[in-house]
Amino acid sequence: MLPLISIYSNKLNLITVTRFIIFMIIYTDGSGKTGRYCYLFENLGKKTVQIFEKPGITNNESEYLAIIEALKSNVDDDICIYSDSKLVVNQLNHDYAIKEDRLRLLAQEVWNLSSNLSVKFIWIPRQNNKAGKILG
Repeated sequence: MLPLISIYSNKLNLITVTRFIIFMIIYTDGSGKTGRYCYLFENLGKKTVQIFEKPGITNNESEYLAIIEALKSNVDDDICIYSDSKLVVNQLNHDYAIKEDRLRLLAQEVWNLSSNLSVKFIWIPRQNNKAGKILG
């Protein structure tokens, strides 16, 4: 679990209020080669795994579909989604343009599903992606 800590204090430092926000941790991964994609939820020590398959998709499409399925299954408002796809994470964070129409439609679905939530899309190295270990 990765708590975010916000510390507020007045100018005289007489009062300090600390607020902890616990984010639902979600790892996602996809493989265009096999058409498989998955997510792994981690919350308060409990893990949930779902694996999906859709033949004929690209690797980037499978990465997006994993995030979409995770968001559809989520019940929390504060979410950190970890992915080892730099492209997808940077596109969802509006750091990279989305040039392909198929990916633009998938990104729009992610944004629609997360519009009323506090969602962070974070890139992690492949070796740290717990969902990647599920797909093998």
